Amino acid sequence: MLSAMREWMQPPAGMAFDFSQPAGEAALAPHDGIAWQLFANPVSLFVGGATAVLLELAEPSVRSGVWDHSSFQRDPGTRLRRTGFAALMTVYGPRSAAEEMIARVVRMHERVEGVTPDGVAYRANDPRLLDWVQATASFGFTEAYHRYVRPLSDAEKNAAFAEAGPAARLYGALGAPRSWREWEAMLANTAPGLEGSAILADFMRIMGQAQLLPDALPVSLRPLQRLLVRAAVQIVPEPVRSLPQLRGRGLRFGEAALVRALAYGAALAPLGDTPQVQAARRVAGHRARRTPSKNN
Repeated sequence: MLSAMREWMQPPAGMAFDFSQPAGEAALAPHDGIAWQLFANPVSLFVGGATAVLLELAEPSVRSGVWDHSSFQRDPGTRLRRTGFAALMTVYGPRSAAEEMIARVVRMHERVEGVTPDGVAYRANDPRLLDWVQATASFGFTEAYHRYVRPLSDAEKNAAFAEAGPAARLYGALGAPRSWREWEAMLANTAPGLEGSAILADFMRIMGQAQLLPDALPVSLRPLQRLLVRAAVQIVPEPVRSLPQLRGRGLRFGEAALVRALAYGAALAPLGDTPQVQAARRVAGHRARRTPSKNN
């Protein structure tokens, strides 16, 4: 199970990338910050990503943009892995590559626009929508780690939002929350416009039925995917968690302990050559050059 989950952290087909190069180049997120810890655990990474999408699909304009202009309905596994890879690039990738990737996404989003079923026009690069998407991602990954890996202090939660700032600004999310308190304020302000929908129900159906985890996961263990989806629902904040499509879909008695055990095992298991490990090798060269040799 854990070896299969680690595959979730590898670039999807056609997006191979060597995070160990160029030697010495820093990432957008500091190598000694909290973000490098949050994104290292494949269990909380999957759960947090799913939580973020649930929150995004509750916002009508974001929901229409995601559902009408992405491949999620046709190939949800690849779509989620591509999104996860983009998140890993903003944390572990060399700054130059991360900036190039984000610029490419921004250009692509310039073509994404439409009208919601209620007749509201939207643009993917609308700063208000970008702020919500960035906020939900920061919340999802932070809260999943806090609930299932280890408790985070208030300072660490604030740092998680602050460290996401450079990438958020490059995406155009200039008003994305920079602290946990700012996230709570944004959630409170956005809550009146959040709603359930048939699309949210479709998303839950797809997440329960489609094969989202790597092929290496044995068939007998694939019900664990549905466990992780329930773990994502469990940490969705109100009022979204009480929407009809999510109500009662969280963890059952005793399952939180199982998710924590999986996350704990993932933290202890050898990582392999994941983006985090490769990135650590890359930035080590930078630190070595800055540290004078004892022989000098």
